[in-house]
Amino acid sequence: MDSFIHSASTFLDRPGFDWKALIIGFSTVNFVFESYLKWRQIRTVTANGDKVPKELEGKIDSKTAIKSTNYSISKLKFSLVSSFYSLAQNVLAYKYDLLPKLWGVAGNFMAKLVGHHILPVAMSGVITHSLFFSGIITLLSTVLGLPLGYYNTFVLEEKYGFNKSTPKLWISDLVKGLLVGVVVGGPILAGFLKIIDYFGDQFMYYLSIFMGVVQIFLIIIYPKFIQPLFNKLTPLEDGELKSSIEKLASQNKFPLDKLYVIDGSKRSSHSNAYFMGLPWGSKQIVLFDTLIEQCSVRQVVGVLGHEIGHWALSHTTKLLAINQFHMFWIFTFFAAFVKNNSLYQSFGFTSEQPIIVGFMLFSDILGPVDSILEFAMSLLSRTYEYQADEYSTKLGYGDDLKESLISLNKENLGSLVVDWLYSAYTYDHPHLVERLKNIDRLEEELASEKKD
Repeated sequence: MDSFIHSASTFLDRPGFDWKALIIGFSTVNFVFESYLKWRQIRTVTANGDKVPKELEGKIDSKTAIKSTNYSISKLKFSLVSSFYSLAQNVLAYKYDLLPKLWGVAGNFMAKLVGHHILPVAMSGVITHSLFFSGIITLLSTVLGLPLGYYNTFVLEEKYGFNKSTPKLWISDLVKGLLVGVVVGGPILAGFLKIIDYFGDQFMYYLSIFMGVVQIFLIIIYPKFIQPLFNKLTPLEDGELKSSIEKLASQNKFPLDKLYVIDGSKRSSHSNAYFMGLPWGSKQIVLFDTLIEQCSVRQVVGVLGHEIGHWALSHTTKLLAINQFHMFWIFTFFAAFVKNNSLYQSFGFTSEQPIIVGFMLFSDILGPVDSILEFAMSLLSRTYEYQADEYSTKLGYGDDLKESLISLNKENLGSLVVDWLYSAYTYDHPHLVERLKNIDRLEEELASEKKD
């Protein structure tokens, strides 16, 4: 491994090579390709108009179909503008060497804190410098993202009746998010940088273990300390829904600990449900209050049968393991760039080579290469979704699951049609019609087996 990394590093570190042009080129090509996919989807949705797929006839009316079409097109157009805005920011930042300038600002700010005895001299090293730099980048990114974020929430989502947030709550969420980033993300980033600096060419092994531990740590602390900052969880009241879920969990030996309802409606009328807890430990089921309002008891149980299927088939554990391998691959690839002189020099870093800057630039290089692996991950995710649907169907909730999927798609104005290439590249879940067809096929097979 060491010899491979050394050879790759030597090959990639070419004096005078214009990494800036390469990264800008990568980003532009990626933007053009993804814009092409979005254009294909816009064309497909527009051509569909108010038509309802035969699988949804009688379930979704033409009025809802038109609204779904308009919403889908609006989101895609907004995504095009948002992607172009991000590309423009990156290109301008690289073209005018904004990174070394911000690195200098962070260094001057740190020096002033030391000079005023606010920050101890012992804490004025490159890691602290990197933390201030990261904070400035995050703050700048947040400010630049305000116009589009506001438009998405208070114009686009408001137009289609989804937004329930207020400007005060929206700003509060932004501030809380930044504070969580400082309190939780700061130490994690410091550990990330320290491991790379301390272990040299062997850092990928230790960094992978560290990030794995961080994932578990975040899973543990999120429901107790982070989520309450944004949403209120209340125990699900006694009744038919609670008893039905507890019965489902008991029948499948699902380690259910608690049932909660989350006040998702205070921000949006979109609905969802999810589990909290480690893959191998006890679980807490969280239902959006909007989900309970929009679906019947059996439909909600059908959705949870699907989610329990993910647990029973060890999908979460498998994906966690795959994610660990993915991170190791990324860190190993980064080892070939971490000391790349020509990379840093291309972006204006002639005397310093901050690891955090190297990783930021490497992430832009990695994008096109890593997209192949991400595509494979999406294929795997869609396979797991089909398997979870099958699990719920075999429990006897096939019809209820179909009804819940249709209801959720209707309430969320999900697209009724999808371009195959856009779906293959973008979706990590099968499209609604694909899932309905698969459940129908499973039910026919089960009915045939009973006859035999």
